[in-house]
Amino acid sequence: MQKRRGFVLAVLVLAVALVAAACSKSTTTDTGASPGASMGGNDLLAQVMASGQLVVGTDPKYPPQSLLVNGQWEGFDIDVANEIATRMGLTTKFTTPSWNQVVSGNWQGRMDVSVGSVTITADRAKVLTFTSPYYYTPAGVAVYDTNTSIKSPADLAGKVVGVCGGCSYEEYLKGTLNIPDYPVDFQITGAQIKTYGTDSVAIQDLAKGDCLVLCAVFSAVPTLQNAADKGQPIKLLGDPLYFEPLAVAVDKESQVDSTSLGAKITEIVDAMHADGTLSQLSCKWYKTDLTVPDPASAMDCSTISPAA
Repeated sequence: MQKRRGFVLAVLVLAVALVAAACSKSTTTDTGASPGASMGGNDLLAQVMASGQLVVGTDPKYPPQSLLVNGQWEGFDIDVANEIATRMGLTTKFTTPSWNQVVSGNWQGRMDVSVGSVTITADRAKVLTFTSPYYYTPAGVAVYDTNTSIKSPADLAGKVVGVCGGCSYEEYLKGTLNIPDYPVDFQITGAQIKTYGTDSVAIQDLAKGDCLVLCAVFSAVPTLQNAADKGQPIKLLGDPLYFEPLAVAVDKESQVDSTSLGAKITEIVDAMHADGTLSQLSCKWYKTDLTVPDPASAMDCSTISPAA
C-alpha cells in the first residue's frame, strides 16, 4: 500500500512539473519578445545588440524603396537598413507590419525600427522617435497616360484620387499635413479621396483606364515613375508638389526604453550622410541624389562612385 501511495505521489509531482513547464513555455511565446529580450535589462539598444539582429519593419510592395522578390529583399530602404545593421555589427531580419501598425506606435516588440520611408509629422512624433532624415522624397501626382483634361493639381477638385490610407499623402489631400518646420503648399483641394493599403494597388486601379476607377494617384514620385518605367499606362503630372523628410522610426511607447536605440541610429544616419553612403544608395536606386532637402544642392550622380 505504501509503495502504491508513493507511486501515485510521484506521478502527481511529475504532472505538476509538466504543467508548470508548459505554462512557462506558453508565456514566453505569447510575449513576442525579441531574441535579446532576456538580456540587456530595460534598454532596447542593449537588447538588440545582445540578440545579434535588427528587426526592421518595411513594405514588401513599395518599389523602388522596398520589394520582396522570390524571397529576396531589395530596394533603397532595404540597402539603408542593411547598412545600419552592418555598422552596428548586426544582421537584419525584415518584417511586414501594416502601415497603420507602424505609424500608430506601441509596436509590442514586433520590430525594433521601421525603415520604411516614414514621413516626419507632428502627430507621429507623439508616438514615434525619429532619427535625422535619411532622404527627402518628392511627392507628386500621376494620371492615366492618355488623359488630357487634367493639366494641373488644381484640376483634381471633385476627381477621385487614390492614395495610401493613413499616410502623409492622404493628410495632404485632406489639407491636414503638418511637417514640423516645413511649410506645405496645398495645391489640391476638394478631391474625392479613395484610400488603399499600399500605393501599388492604387496604381493598378489607375492603370485600368482614364477615370475608370481613379483619375489620379498621389504618391512618391519615384514610386510613380518606377511603375511607368515598368509599363503601367500612367504619366506624371507636372513637378513635385513638395519634398518630404523621411526618417527611421523607433517606437516611443516601447515596453523597454528605446531612447538609446534612437540616438545610436541617428548617429549612424548622420555618418552615412557625411561619408556619402546615402548619396551613393540614392543614385543607385533613383538615379538622382534625394538625400538633401534642396534639389539644387544635390550631388551629381555622375560624380559619385556606384554603390554595391
